[in-house]
Amino acid sequence: MTTEIAVTATDPALLNKARQLADQLGLPLHDHNTPPSPLLLQLTPRRLELQPTGRRAPGPVYADFLSGKLSHRRRHGGGRRQHLARAVGLKGRQEVSVIDATAGLGRDAFILADLGCRVLLLERNPVIHALLADGLARAMAAPETAELVGKRMQLLTGDALTFLEQSRCPAAEVIYLDPMFPERTKSSLVKKEMLVLRRIAGDDPDAGQLLARSLEKAGRRVVVKRPRLAPTLPGPPPSFSLSGKSSRFDVYLINRRP
Repeated sequence: MTTEIAVTATDPALLNKARQLADQLGLPLHDHNTPPSPLLLQLTPRRLELQPTGRRAPGPVYADFLSGKLSHRRRHGGGRRQHLARAVGLKGRQEVSVIDATAGLGRDAFILADLGCRVLLLERNPVIHALLADGLARAMAAPETAELVGKRMQLLTGDALTFLEQSRCPAAEVIYLDPMFPERTKSSLVKKEMLVLRRIAGDDPDAGQLLARSLEKAGRRVVVKRPRLAPTLPGPPPSFSLSGKSSRFDVYLINRRP
């Protein structure tokens, strides 16, 4: 899914860094004398971005923990009363260990860390991982988020199924899943960001397998984030669900017999 991507830099001073990134990801370096690839992974003085090209192309996609909607959500999102916190079982001042097995751009993981969880983020797509790593690095450099990210968030690359298979049981108290899902109607309103990420990552046909493995490895519960009207993942029914305006959290409680 990454053959349509090339790496570039918007500032000549960043060209060597862009070349190193291209080598690391196994992607071509954009030749400015030729038409651009459909997607450009571009280094700018501010951040790493994934920029679609062509007519009417949307703006860039990037990981951002310092401004915009995520900053507002962090301050006014309802704290431990919000659906995400209730889904993972946050109560009082307790700290919960969470594996975000499909981290994406890390927004929910960041909110969970801000609420006091210790979050291990797993992302298997190398381009999305690079975007997320860049966002976390910038958050580490900011005084208001450095301690939160440094103490409560750890990013690994690799396949979650393999990671969980090799992990001790329980791997974490909570395993959190937010898999890509197939679009079922052409009229569905899909965010620009999701469209771009789907182009490079595709859907997650192994989401049912990941749920099954997570149910074996989670200590207390598995939480699956889904579009509000989407079907549940293949497997056992959830213990309960929490629905918002556009998304739903399916919660699977674990009952480990002694």
